[in-house]
Amino acid sequence: MKSKQTKAIIISGAVVLVVSCVCLALILAGGAGVSLFWPFGTTSKETATVVVEYETPEEETPTAVIEVETPTEEDEIGNDAEDLLSDELKMSMDKIEVQVIQIRGLQPTGPVERDLISEEELKGIVANDLFSDYTDEDVHQDTLILSALGLLAEDFDLKQFYLDLYSEQIAGFYDSELKAMYVVQGVGFGGNEKITYAHEYTHVLQDQVYGLDEGLGLNEESCEEDSERCAAVTALIEGDASIMEVLWFQKYGTEEDYQDLMEAYESYESPVLDSAPPYISADLYFPYEYGYTFVELLYGQGGFDAVDAVYVNPPVSTEQILHPELYPDDKPVIVQLPDLTDILGGDWSLADQNVMGEWYTYLILNKGCDEGFQLPETLASDAAEGWGGDAYAFYLNETTDDVVFILDAVWDTTQDADEFFEAFIQYADLRWEAVSQEINGYHTWSGEQGMSVLMQVGDRTLWVMAPDRELVETILSEIE
Repeated sequence: MKSKQTKAIIISGAVVLVVSCVCLALILAGGAGVSLFWPFGTTSKETATVVVEYETPEEETPTAVIEVETPTEEDEIGNDAEDLLSDELKMSMDKIEVQVIQIRGLQPTGPVERDLISEEELKGIVANDLFSDYTDEDVHQDTLILSALGLLAEDFDLKQFYLDLYSEQIAGFYDSELKAMYVVQGVGFGGNEKITYAHEYTHVLQDQVYGLDEGLGLNEESCEEDSERCAAVTALIEGDASIMEVLWFQKYGTEEDYQDLMEAYESYESPVLDSAPPYISADLYFPYEYGYTFVELLYGQGGFDAVDAVYVNPPVSTEQILHPELYPDDKPVIVQLPDLTDILGGDWSLADQNVMGEWYTYLILNKGCDEGFQLPETLASDAAEGWGGDAYAFYLNETTDDVVFILDAVWDTTQDADEFFEAFIQYADLRWEAVSQEINGYHTWSGEQGMSVLMQVGDRTLWVMAPDRELVETILSEIE
């Protein structure tokens, strides 16, 4: 699923409005300290009690909001993008970079290109750069897969949603491929923009010191091989940058910056994000919410030295991010599925295979597109906990658009498998119609996607979905 694998990487560099709101929620919830717990979704603008202590910066920090200068026709066409930034804005950016380096303790290996773009240019970058390789075929395939999992309606316009989401109120972002930071022309440079810049410059340092692409493997090829590892590493880098922006604000934020943040919070609107299917919004916040908690624990144990040590031995699963105490020893069990292409026949092809992981297992149970088959959050979370490893595969029929789905999972204990098994039965009973004539004696349901079967043997569970009974029986004969 491209939406699970490569899109998470795009989000980490593009939707900085999410980061700003996350950091703002932290500040509003209880001050500007790194030890804060983020109760996302529980703090309201009307009832939040705000207590913020300001430290006097070692250097005088400008408190005025700086407006970005708009290039005129008289500007020389051949000027570097950096030259289009006002001297005052460049000075503020330079100062934040020095401050971030001081707090984070990572030394840059060189400067970063900084470009000024208009809102229209931003939309062009989103459409023509970030999504240039997301073809209509990819979109169609992802929609079929995600709807089979119950996460998306079959008629959902996935690509247009992403285009709208990533174009919504972005103040700036870091492009790890071009090694450039972008500032959107027409926005001020107050508190919200400053913490955003601190966050994104942390990504610059991470990239220059550890290598986001090659060193940490946040690239399409690597993520197609192991989406779980990529999701975990993304949470590490976003948690790191999110803590950095809070620390930066605590040390260098002024009262005017705070007031600017308050105004941004009061006027903040995100209609596209607000309309997102439940799984998309939850998955969008995952690296920030749980990544923050993961890095916060490390930071509390040994400061940024402890955080830096994790870059040498990065987390490998969403389970380790969700349960930091399991890092680094609890590694996923490798599960392998046979290739069923020949068994299924000529119209079928393997569309996707990877690892579902604890996080997406939870999303399936709790964040379905229809509230009617969403399990309660605690039940879904408990059912996904105890995940030990899995392998999934999707096969698509090019003629009929039918889907075959297989999820073979191993759990830490038989009790963990029991809990998932019992929770899934509740989920399936809500989503489909139970079939009295079970397949091979296993729990069987019938729905729009065809037949679904769930089996459990000890610490192993197997979920098979196929368009008809005969195909389900054929698949089970190969893998049960």
